[in-house]
Amino acid sequence: MSPRFHNWLQASLWGSLLVCCIAFTTGVGPAYAYNNPELLPDKPTMVIDLAKILTQSQENYLNEHLPEFEAKTGWKLRVLTQFDQTPGRAVKDFWGLDDKSVMVVADPRGGNILNFSVGDSVYPLLPRVFWIELQTRFGNQFFVRDNGEDQSIMRSIESLETCLERGGCSVVPGLPREQWILTLITSLLGGVICGFAAHPRKEGQIFSWQWMLIFSPLWGMLFIAFGIGPVVTRTQDWVPLTRNIAGFLIGALVAFLSPAFVNSSTNTET
Repeated sequence: MSPRFHNWLQASLWGSLLVCCIAFTTGVGPAYAYNNPELLPDKPTMVIDLAKILTQSQENYLNEHLPEFEAKTGWKLRVLTQFDQTPGRAVKDFWGLDDKSVMVVADPRGGNILNFSVGDSVYPLLPRVFWIELQTRFGNQFFVRDNGEDQSIMRSIESLETCLERGGCSVVPGLPREQWILTLITSLLGGVICGFAAHPRKEGQIFSWQWMLIFSPLWGMLFIAFGIGPVVTRTQDWVPLTRNIAGFLIGALVAFLSPAFVNSSTNTET
């Protein structure tokens, strides 16, 4: 054993012993209990806003609307916000959470403020991919910065009600502008690839359908899977769909005609 390693090992042992002594003598601050029924309100409510995220009008709306939704559909939606303290398991008995319940939990301390406690009967209608998208769409720091923490909760509740009323969703309803721009870009790119592939390669040929067919997996994936699929599965609005189709056609037309422009300019200079 080298002297350097021996000194390092000895210092590590003494450091660990010192930390243990400090912890023993000073003690560790009490952690918040996992079950705090004293934090629960005295009267029945659909919302426990310990972090003070919601406005009074929003809380009143949820307290009036969620029981109506439960009576109409049989699905139980509840909202819990927390910061330093949480009632923990006590909310299960307080709200009577069961397999047909969803509890939206908002905690501003993390990078994503949203979390969900989901009953087993909900997963057949709303798969795990749905919950990941719901969390990342409305709970991320950019959405919170632009819209506020309260809107993260309200928009999540709105999406849950929409999907549970229609009998399930594979994706979160609605098409954010950022996501639509991405689908438009993929549609344009698919059109460009299709246009270049269709350019005639033989004299007298109008377009090369063989090369279009060869490259169809690439431009088809960009246009159909990434350009059209996310739009039709998230919204019934025909405007973004029409724009994506137009973007694909414009990209294909520009790419198809660009070699002709190059050839014509070259012949003019000659």
